[in-house]
Amino acid sequence: MASETDHAESVRALRQLRRMRTFYAGGVVLWAASATSAGWDDPGSRQMWVSGVLLVVFAALLAMTSLWLRRHRADHADEPVHHAAPRRTALRRHANA
Repeated sequence: MASETDHAESVRALRQLRRMRTFYAGGVVLWAASATSAGWDDPGSRQMWVSGVLLVVFAALLAMTSLWLRRHRADHADEPVHHAAPRRTALRRHANA
């Protein structure tokens, strides 16, 4: 069984991956719009190709992040969910009873 610090680090890492997935999705939208706009104005221009390359990079990062999150969800699907630690006042009441 993993220690509590390992679990806390894992939760933080998952939260960070979710934030990065949102950031990468925004990058994909931005660079897709930029590549489309540059391609519309001047097809084959350097700006269009740079936007296209950055679109591919952000799409790859988004795909990898989504894959990692999906794998983690599949690996831990059978584990019980722990939403929060019990409050200390509740623990004291049970200890005194």
